Amino acid sequence: MNSLLKEKIEQECHLSIARVAHAPSGSIAQTARLVLSDGRQLFAKWGARHPRMFPTEANSLSELRKAKALAIPAVHFVSSDYLIMERVETGRAGNRFFEHFGRALAGMHGHSRESFGFFEDNFIGHTPQENVTGQGRESTEWSHFYLEKRLRFQLRLAEKNGYASPELKKAFNRFESVFPSLIAGTEEPPALLHGDLWSGNFLCGADGRPWLIDPAAYYGHREAELGMTTLFGGFPASFYQAYDEACPLQPGWRERLPLYELYHLFNHLNLFGSGYYASVLKILQRYS
Repeated sequence: MNSLLKEKIEQECHLSIARVAHAPSGSIAQTARLVLSDGRQLFAKWGARHPRMFPTEANSLSELRKAKALAIPAVHFVSSDYLIMERVETGRAGNRFFEHFGRALAGMHGHSRESFGFFEDNFIGHTPQENVTGQGRESTEWSHFYLEKRLRFQLRLAEKNGYASPELKKAFNRFESVFPSLIAGTEEPPALLHGDLWSGNFLCGADGRPWLIDPAAYYGHREAELGMTTLFGGFPASFYQAYDEACPLQPGWRERLPLYELYHLFNHLNLFGSGYYASVLKILQRYS
C-alpha cells in the first residue's frame, strides 16, 4: 500500500493507520488487514483494474445484508481506489457448519423482488456482468435473462478473444434453441444470489457462522447459485440436504446444475484461456 493511498484511507477513518498487515491476494485486488491507532482492525482492498469494481462490490455486499440471513462484512468506506470493510475474525468450522450454511443460504434466496437482474451491472472476476434489463422478457423470464445476459454475453467475449471456434458456435446455437425446454416447469420468483459462490468466497467466523465475501450479486434462479457451488467442490452433501430441507428444490435440480456451471466455465475460458474450452463444449454438446 503506497503512502498516498494510506493517507486517503486515514482521512476517511479520521485515524492514523498503525500497521498494514498484507494478506494473501488473488488476481482481482491487493488486500491487507489495517490496524488503526485506536486498536480497531479493518480489511482493505485496492488495486482493481476497473474504477467501478469496488463500488459495485460494496453495493453487492449491502444488498446481501438486506436479507439478514447470512453474515456479510459491513462496508465502511468505498471509492474507485479502495474498499474498506469489516474484518472477519476467522475460526474453525464445526461439525454442523455446512448444515447451518445450507439453511442460511436458502433463507437468503428467499429474499426476492419482481424482476431478474440488478439495478447495476457488476463484475464476475475481472469480467463485466450485465444485470440491467429493460421492460422486456429478460426481466420477467429467467430463460431469456440467462441466455442473453449470461451465456450470449460470454459467447461474444469468446468470439472477441478467439476461443469461439465454428464447432463451439454450432453447439451453442443448438443449445440456446433447447435451453428454454430444459428448464421448463422450474419457474420461481427471482432470488437474491451471491453470484460467485465457490469455496473461496465464504469464511467460517470465529463464532462458527458462515460469512459471504466477494459477491457479484443479482436476482436470479437459485439453481444458478448451486451450479457454481458444485463446479470446484468444497460443499459437502450435508450442505445441499440442509438447503433442500429448508427450501425444497424442484425435482431434477441436480441434473440441471451443469446448465449453470456453463456460465462460469465460459467465464473461466475468457479469463484464463483455452484450458476450459473442452469443458464448455462438453456441456453445450451434452444438452443439444
